[in-house]
Amino acid sequence: MKLKKYLIAGTAIAALSALALTGCSSSGSTGSSGGGTSLTVAKPDGSGVLSTQINNPFIGTGSGMSLAYDRMIYEPLAMVNPVGKNETTPWLASKVEWNSDYTQLTVTPRKDVKWNDGKLFTADDIVFTFTLIKDTPALDLGGLKLSGIEKDGDDVVMTFSESKFVKQGDVLQVPIVPEHQWKSIADPTKDPVKDAIGTGPYTIKSFSSQGVVLSARNDYWGGKVPVATLKYLEYNDNTGLLRALQSKEADWAQIFITDYQTNFVDKDPKHNVFWGANVLSPDMILVNTTKAPFNDVAFRKAVNMVVDRKAHAEKARSNAGPELKNVTGIPQPTGDQYIAPEYKDKNFTVDVDGAKKILTDAGYTWKNDALIDPSGNPVSFTLQDPQGWNDYVTGIQLVATQVKSTLGADAKVATPDADTWFSNMATGNFDAALHWSGSGSNPWHIYDDVMNGAYLEQASGGKVSDNFGRYDNPEATALLKQYAQASDDAARTDALNKIQKIFVEDVPAIPIGTHPQLAEYNTRTFTGWPSESDQYATADPTQPSAVQVLMNLKPVK
Repeated sequence: MKLKKYLIAGTAIAALSALALTGCSSSGSTGSSGGGTSLTVAKPDGSGVLSTQINNPFIGTGSGMSLAYDRMIYEPLAMVNPVGKNETTPWLASKVEWNSDYTQLTVTPRKDVKWNDGKLFTADDIVFTFTLIKDTPALDLGGLKLSGIEKDGDDVVMTFSESKFVKQGDVLQVPIVPEHQWKSIADPTKDPVKDAIGTGPYTIKSFSSQGVVLSARNDYWGGKVPVATLKYLEYNDNTGLLRALQSKEADWAQIFITDYQTNFVDKDPKHNVFWGANVLSPDMILVNTTKAPFNDVAFRKAVNMVVDRKAHAEKARSNAGPELKNVTGIPQPTGDQYIAPEYKDKNFTVDVDGAKKILTDAGYTWKNDALIDPSGNPVSFTLQDPQGWNDYVTGIQLVATQVKSTLGADAKVATPDADTWFSNMATGNFDAALHWSGSGSNPWHIYDDVMNGAYLEQASGGKVSDNFGRYDNPEATALLKQYAQASDDAARTDALNKIQKIFVEDVPAIPIGTHPQLAEYNTRTFTGWPSESDQYATADPTQPSAVQVLMNLKPVK
């Protein structure tokens, strides 16, 4: 799908007044009109996030990116919508345009944009930001592979060493930083950037161990800011944050809630909203294809045929997102346009008899109802996910029960701590695990995560960064590269159709559920939030589009 080009103008929306917390603050013009209303944004990552102020948008573990208040300070060139129509909305750019093979991007900087210290935003800031990334590999978080950047009149032209069709969002949603401040930063990979200078609608009013308060600017390029004050808080866990949402202490969050209807929506059914935006990212059982029993495609197929996706949606995900139905693993309806013609009407069904026939044909037998592999050994494996990840642990417990009761395999469940689990995935020290897939405005990321052999070639110290199941199929790897570098939609469609065929027939991973971008908010004070009926963005406050959501809000009259 070619990137759509849109022009947008700032919307005049009433700015509101402010709250305060004690602590450090940054300079900038702030608004003071409005009715004194604020919003509280919350995360469940623990108070440690607030121990040190780090506003550097390239440090993912810093307070700014962990709490996501950086999203309201540093802005991207454009927003790429992972839901709805997958449209692109220019932001700091007034226009973006790719060439036919997506190796060159031309950007027209928006005029009359000011940094929060009053200096003018220019094309030089764009050139500086991307040059900084190009010259500092540690900042190239999206693997941009930028080969050149220059000004062309009023425009900025970027050239890449490979097609960016599948990574348009990685390019367009880079946070732009001011050259006049960052050119004197000695190490941009470590500097905390205490003085956060951005083009966004907010400045930091205060930072302390109690939370972060942002104040709206009165000179924001996008018009009057609808919310005068944003307060960011940290809670120790999902339970604490849920209580805050229930008690109306928090307004906007992103957490999984078991039985969200009873535990959140029904607490204030007129105003509380839970929305799981169905992005192109399924949850999959990642299987280690280098060791028994999942090195056998027959066993992978059999397990795939007995997993109950409806039960997963209801019991593990509390119906936070729709059931995953299509055999390609592509979530619907968001991904309908990408499903290969031969699989348009092919949905998952629980087929125990079919699964047993596949196993029998492959030489498996049963002894006292226990599954025996062709070598005469009982089939056993362990599913693992971190303790405390309730939805994922419930998911693997369901799968273990289903496989044991239908096929007779000895399926166990383990719940290591998160650090151990992440290490196990990277090193291949696992049999199977429930894991999310990458997401974007097309399904390439879904299959890249579980089928691309390039990750195996890039392994360092025995660790891989993706394709944790270590699936090695040269044809799949070549097709993924072909899709990513194709110069037209026809070539991309042809490659994607072939990729789906390999995925369905070889089962490199077992898709079992949708992985929506979750969000909770209320409409007591503001309307205009994204929703199932208005999917202009996800409602997740941690995403680049959070500022787009904020600027779309309207005070309740």
